[in-house]
Amino acid sequence: MDFQTLCVHGGRRGDISGSVSVPIYQSATFAHPGVGQSTGYDYSRLQNPTREHLEITMARLEGGVDAMAFSSGMAAVAAMMELFSPGDHIIASDDLYGGTHRLFFHICQKNGLCFDLVNTSEPDQIEGALRPGTKAIFVETPTNPMMQVTDIAAVSALAKSRGLLLLVDNTFLTPYFQRPLDLGADLVIHSGTKYLGGHNDTLAGILVAGSAELAERLRFIYKTTGACLSPFDSWLLIRGIKTLAVRMERQQESALAIARRLREQPRVGAVHYVGLPDHPHYAISQKQARGFGAMISFEVDSAGTAHRVLERVGILQFAESLGGVESLITYPALQTHADVPVEQRLARGIGDTLLRLSVGLESTADLIADLEQALR
Repeated sequence: MDFQTLCVHGGRRGDISGSVSVPIYQSATFAHPGVGQSTGYDYSRLQNPTREHLEITMARLEGGVDAMAFSSGMAAVAAMMELFSPGDHIIASDDLYGGTHRLFFHICQKNGLCFDLVNTSEPDQIEGALRPGTKAIFVETPTNPMMQVTDIAAVSALAKSRGLLLLVDNTFLTPYFQRPLDLGADLVIHSGTKYLGGHNDTLAGILVAGSAELAERLRFIYKTTGACLSPFDSWLLIRGIKTLAVRMERQQESALAIARRLREQPRVGAVHYVGLPDHPHYAISQKQARGFGAMISFEVDSAGTAHRVLERVGILQFAESLGGVESLITYPALQTHADVPVEQRLARGIGDTLLRLSVGLESTADLIADLEQALR
């Protein structure tokens, strides 16, 4: 079945009412027909028919064995980290979303896990960080916010040669543009809040497992820790995914035009967009992905200029998050990455002149005009 058809119909099994829209089963618990009998649903923390539709859809879209929907992206990552035990070592991308960095170094580390952050775009750096206790490699690609790209197949080969799990955050590209499991990853992570939901109106997280053994382990963690997605929020994601393909294409088209125009602005320095042919990882992106996405980071000439842009934009909104139909502009140093130690932020280029842009579905011409007037 074509990807776009899967987006629309996903995990549909039919409903006795004939409802075209997936019903919202707003129930915490389900009655048993008799002793030792079940409808297949017992308690919504374990499974709910609305959430099940979403999970089947996501497993199919990513080519996985099973998917689990969580109450937020960070809830999904936190559950994933329960796969590991005190003393285990994880190698992760050094350009991490700030919330993931906070979880790793303020929660997981105190619970006995060890981390090394490296540029996962360079396999030699990964190999150099390996220890006897290394259990997994965690990759964001493209990274947030510097848009670095990791060769998933190459890192998978390294991980498999050492018996390690490869965990890939696919939030920026979604399965429409990139399918990490096909490239050798073991587990895919999404902040469903972003492109999957697509409307800036709900929080959600998704894990998609590539093997039955890993799915079984995660299902146990899922039902035990309990951060499951509610029926209504599951329905919002189902609704959002129906238009995922068309949104991703249109947002990418606008992003490329905006990235090119930003380069012409006298107050703009580097523009980080994977779809620009001179991006250092353009060739890797072409090899492993069907598209480049709609996320742009760019550097302006001073902190003052950055502040003026954030205060002057009209159509763009100065807000955290990304991936929705509304275009958002973010200041990583004070928002998404504020909890990353300053020296680490600066070493990765996340200073007070860096802005991050999530391109939505407004007119491309209007977005360009808004940026240009804010940059004057």
